[in-house]
Parts: sequence; structure tokens; C-alpha cells
Amino acid sequence: QVQLVESGGGLVPAAHSLTLTCEMSGGTFGGFRSLTVGWFRQALGKDREFVAVIGGTNDDTFYANSVKDRFTIRRDTTKAYLLMNNLQPEDTAVYTCAASRSGTWPLRDGSEYRFWGQGTEVTVSS
Repeated sequence: QVQLVESGGGLVPAAHSLTLTCEMSGGTFGGFRSLTVGWFRQALGKDREFVAVIGGTNDDTFYANSVKDRFTIRRDTTKAYLLMNNLQPEDTAVYTCAASRSGTWPLRDGSEYRFWGQGTEVTVSS
């Protein structure tokens, strides 16, 4: 059973940067590498929204329009990262990573993910 643990959240002023990490465990290295990993966020009182995704074997990436050109998703063998630049107050949310062994690219729908972390909170002050 794949387990995901996020870290790196915190409180930052607007225009600053943060890097979130999603660490995967409970499987094999080859199994991790084949997983598609996505980041989602949910602000207080709002629905969960897709942020970014990176493909399993090909490392293709796709971003929500709201974060494109500010956020970058990357991965290595057992971790995925969300590099967030020029953060704005509207980026305040709980950020959660998710992983999937299948799905239709770019897997923007949370229902396509089987494995989920618990989330890490990001707060951006104005």
C-alpha cells in the first residue's frame, strides 16, 4: 500500500517562495516511478482544486492556469516536489499530494487518484 506524506508548508509573506515535498513509501522504487503524482489544494470554505501533475514514466507536467508560470512540479525516485514562487494570499490552502497508477491525462479530477496524503498547510500573508 503506497503511503504519501507531505511536508514543507508554512506561513510566508506574499511574493515569497515555498517548496512542498510529497514522500512516497510502502512500495517498490519501480512502482513509485510509474505513479502519476498530482498536487491539489483546498482553501477554507472552498472545493478542492487541481494544482499540478507529473506523469509516471515520462515526467510530462500540467498545471492549473492559476499557478502556471509560478509553480513547478518535479519528482525523483520516491519524492515529488511542488516549487511555489511568487506566492499570493489566494494561494492559501491545504495542499495535498495524490498518486495514481492509471487515469486519463492530465488527471485533473481527484477521483482518478487512489492514494492520498494528509496535506500540509500553506498560508500567505498580504
